[in-house]
Amino acid sequence: MKANPGGQIDLAEVVGRDLLIEQIWDTLEQQSIRMTAERRIGKTTIILKMRAEPRSGWVPIFQDLERYHSAREFALSVYREVDRFLSGRERIARRSHAFLKTLGGTEVGGILKLPEFGAEAPWQDILNCAIQDLVQERARNDERPLFLWDEMPFMLDSIRKQEGEPVAMAVLDNLRALRQTHGAAGLRMVLTGSIGLHHVIAALKRQSYSNSPLNDTYPLEVPPLDAEPAHELAARLIEGERIRAPSPYETAAAIAQLADGFPFYIHHIVKALKRAPGAATADPALAEQVVVSQVLDANDPWELGHYRSRIPDYYGAHLERAVLGILDGIAARASGAEPIAVSINDLLAEGRAAGTLDDRERLIDLLRLMEQDHYLSRDSNGHYRFRFPLLQRWWRLARGL
Repeated sequence: MKANPGGQIDLAEVVGRDLLIEQIWDTLEQQSIRMTAERRIGKTTIILKMRAEPRSGWVPIFQDLERYHSAREFALSVYREVDRFLSGRERIARRSHAFLKTLGGTEVGGILKLPEFGAEAPWQDILNCAIQDLVQERARNDERPLFLWDEMPFMLDSIRKQEGEPVAMAVLDNLRALRQTHGAAGLRMVLTGSIGLHHVIAALKRQSYSNSPLNDTYPLEVPPLDAEPAHELAARLIEGERIRAPSPYETAAAIAQLADGFPFYIHHIVKALKRAPGAATADPALAEQVVVSQVLDANDPWELGHYRSRIPDYYGAHLERAVLGILDGIAARASGAEPIAVSINDLLAEGRAAGTLDDRERLIDLLRLMEQDHYLSRDSNGHYRFRFPLLQRWWRLARGL
């Protein structure tokens, strides 16, 4: 196995996700899923593997929604995917074809040429007809349709900004209605994204959106790799790259720990070890040097700067200083790799002293959001610490703490 940081991983070489994938399939027997995960943790790889190796009786359709910025584009993309699937089975999407013909579509040689749509395209009808066609086809073949929709929050946020909050609300409500209408027939959705859906919905609720469009879906978090599979991945990469390591077991264990179990960072560390000077021998000490070098690199090869740059987008400019103060205060307390937990009372006192936050309830709400965004986690005493030691390490260096 070769190190491939940021590239598409060969699905045959995915390590440590088999149990999680089985749990996802088990959950889908009952309901759809909204998958939460920190970026670069491997959620896209997981759903791509599900598409490539579906459980018997399921028909997965994968779409990366990041490229779509309007409800019309989304609905037409779903139609095209459904039509491609049904055409491959020598069938056509009857309802959607008939509907699109009424809108000016023309069929030549069995292929429907879509009409030119403007901003007023009946996207809801197109979406509903396409999915109804797919569900009906499933009934004939005793199969269950599954949409694997990556970057759903990104698309919704784009729709909100480009077409307005009401359209984004309508997309969410329409998808929920489809799940309710066709759920008994087996329709399921997996919604994933690196932007938390809670941020998109919070922005909509500020515009009087009162629905709960995801309360019928199961929230499933994709964690980093456990210690054993993270060690296995590091060891396989060391072997595949033919890196000289007198103690490969200890070196792989150190890499797994330094990377917090993130496959992306494990690949980066091994890649850097491979590029180390010819006389260098890979060991835990060299792995530590590599991490220090990478997190200090002004080019930010691990893209850790995203944790800082996204704060005003996630929390608003009015709370930016408060969030920075919380993270700075927690990071500054830690002298080693192990995060130190801080109480709400201490964080409130610091916020008041800095003039950034003086309301306890508002602080608790903000801390809850920061948990959902994987900055922080709570210990058994309800005190807050950095969720990932690597992030804390980078934060202290980047902020000069």
